[in-house]
Amino acid sequence: MHVRDIRDSVMAQVGRVLRPLVAALWRGTADPWEPRGWSPGLRRRWPFRRVSSRTASLALDVLTALIVLASTSTYLIDNVPKYSPNFLILTAAALSVPLILRHWHPLGAWRMSILATLWTADRNWEGNQYLAGGVIVLLAILYTVAVRCERHITIGVAVVTIAPAWGIDQQSGFVAAILVLVPLLAGYNVRVRRSGARELEQREEMHREERAVLAERQRIAREMHDVVAHHMSVIAIQAEAAPYRVPDPDPVLAKSFADIRANALAGLADLRRILGVLREESSAPLTAPQPDLDRIAELVDNACGTGTDVTAEVDRPDRDLPPAVGLAAYRIVQEALSNALKHAPGAAVRVSVAPTDDELRVVVRNDAPPAGAPASDDAAGTGGGHGLPGMRERATSLGGTFTAAPEPDGGFAVHASLPLTEDT
Repeated sequence: MHVRDIRDSVMAQVGRVLRPLVAALWRGTADPWEPRGWSPGLRRRWPFRRVSSRTASLALDVLTALIVLASTSTYLIDNVPKYSPNFLILTAAALSVPLILRHWHPLGAWRMSILATLWTADRNWEGNQYLAGGVIVLLAILYTVAVRCERHITIGVAVVTIAPAWGIDQQSGFVAAILVLVPLLAGYNVRVRRSGARELEQREEMHREERAVLAERQRIAREMHDVVAHHMSVIAIQAEAAPYRVPDPDPVLAKSFADIRANALAGLADLRRILGVLREESSAPLTAPQPDLDRIAELVDNACGTGTDVTAEVDRPDRDLPPAVGLAAYRIVQEALSNALKHAPGAAVRVSVAPTDDELRVVVRNDAPPAGAPASDDAAGTGGGHGLPGMRERATSLGGTFTAAPEPDGGFAVHASLPLTEDT
């Protein structure tokens, strides 16, 4: 059993050593080619900016390969007369053609290039062991391999490239090792940077989705408060006022109204707890179609149904009202009326919506509640709702202003100015 463990450990170590070599020579694959595209600065200066970066890279490789082919074949024909010109041209082609394939098949191009380089190194080209054109092509392919292949494949490519040169001549092998490591390290650095950039893009996409979810949650919370809380408050006020509008109400009927009011207040309390989970302090303005000034009359009618004296003066501007402004004015009036019904029952309320040249002014003012009139419970006494912050949020999100403060006579007034500019 001990011998088997040693054997397995040795085989594992051998496999770990051979894995990069096997990947480089046989089983390794490269990442798909994803051209990076032109940078904004280069796109402005590049005369052929309509040409894609993929086409430009291929054209540059073909042009470089033709230059290497022409220069190498010319050098060999002029300086190596012992071989036929056709043989020398084929030799130059074997060294230059792999450059054209480096973007499609980096490892295949490297295998072709290293074979051609070693084959030419076995011959003495009039004192030159390596041909400059073949070395340039091999270095360019090595950079592409480091950018497109995993680290263990790059290590295997480096070993296979350096080992033969070191075996032929140790002095030239040292220089070859330096030349090989430079493009490999540069390409690996580019790969690491691109990998980090992709991770940042993925995280940014995740954060963008999270922000969208939070914005939607905030929108839902705001609309729940503006719509549901308003109607629940009206129900509670109507249920509270109904027994007093009939002389000597039936006790059973009065208890039913009291139960309705209690259930409405309990619903408001539950709604506030939900809003505490959903609502975010920051928000984005709504853009979906919503009520506008035409439906303020419905709010006034609902408030009058509780027995409250509500008067309204709503003037529409001569020009078309931006939808966001109409929605904000409607919601501000809705919330202000709801607050007046809850906190000043029995007090007269005046609503004024009037346009000027550049803004829409919304004013909701209630008088002081009658002496002895009990203030309605605010969500079972919890308080701290989102009414005033919500109104201020709507006004400031449009670039307007909002104020809410008690009046000297004991009443309360809400003032909002909403701009009517084109970009609202």
